[in-house]
Amino acid sequence: MSTAATFKNEQPVKFISTDSLLMAYLEYGPGNGWPVILSHGFPYDVSAFEEVAPILAQAGARVIVPYTRGFGPTRFKSDDMMRNGQQAARGADLIQLSDALGITRPILAGFDWGGNASCVAAALWPEKVGGLVSYAGYDVIDIEEQRHTYVPSLERTCWYQHLFQSERGRECLYKYRHEIGRMLWSEWSPKWQFGEDTYTRAAAAFENPDFVDVVIHSYRFMHGLEAGDPALQPLEDRLAQKPEIIIPTVTIDGTNDPLKPGGTADHASLFVGQHQHVVVDAGHNVPQEAPPVFAEAVLRVHNWLVAE
Repeated sequence: MSTAATFKNEQPVKFISTDSLLMAYLEYGPGNGWPVILSHGFPYDVSAFEEVAPILAQAGARVIVPYTRGFGPTRFKSDDMMRNGQQAARGADLIQLSDALGITRPILAGFDWGGNASCVAAALWPEKVGGLVSYAGYDVIDIEEQRHTYVPSLERTCWYQHLFQSERGRECLYKYRHEIGRMLWSEWSPKWQFGEDTYTRAAAAFENPDFVDVVIHSYRFMHGLEAGDPALQPLEDRLAQKPEIIIPTVTIDGTNDPLKPGGTADHASLFVGQHQHVVVDAGHNVPQEAPPVFAEAVLRVHNWLVAE
């Protein structure tokens, strides 16, 4: 582990080695605090939690905010490794990060890819996870379902996923990653008036040399059009069975998120442990649009755990 120069954030960037990655992360709060791992998505970075993390740290949490694979200073440990963006890989990253840091049963909390990775980790390794906060409900990708069409309005919202299935889309992401990211921020959070500086700081994480490969693989695998890592197929097979999440969970919906029309309240049956669903007047990026709501969800899960 090391502390490097600040990377677009006031917190110093630290590094830890996992099976595949030299993973970069920020850390807030006391080293002996109750553990939380906050996970961002695409196209975002750790700055999505720059208001959430201090709230939790002030409440006694040790807060870890990793750059996901393909973002920021996080790097694969070998040039020969597959630049894999599939959900089982990203879920395993969180478990390996926790193990490498010596953290016992952290609360996992995330949105977008980070919500997906947190749900995957909670579903597959519940003995290693204390609690869960998931934006967009039971956010485990159903690969078989992804092979079939959505209603036209949602297909239009998912234009970027369709673009990324082609080599033209790979070239577009490579050349115009910042323009695409800015468009998605605006489309997914239509009432959020973010400043250019806010976007620019986050978009610096897209300069990672593996960004394009990881993003393209993630969406092609999601649509069943590109193979994943064969070693991870048993995990994907388990996820295809929609395993119930048994740990204490708060799920969150944003009322202005075009990616989740109608919300995810109907996912409740997949959470068989203590569960609460929260709806907030926000778009897709709830941690940045409504940080007190996201932080309160984590604190609620912590209080449940303390009361057990």
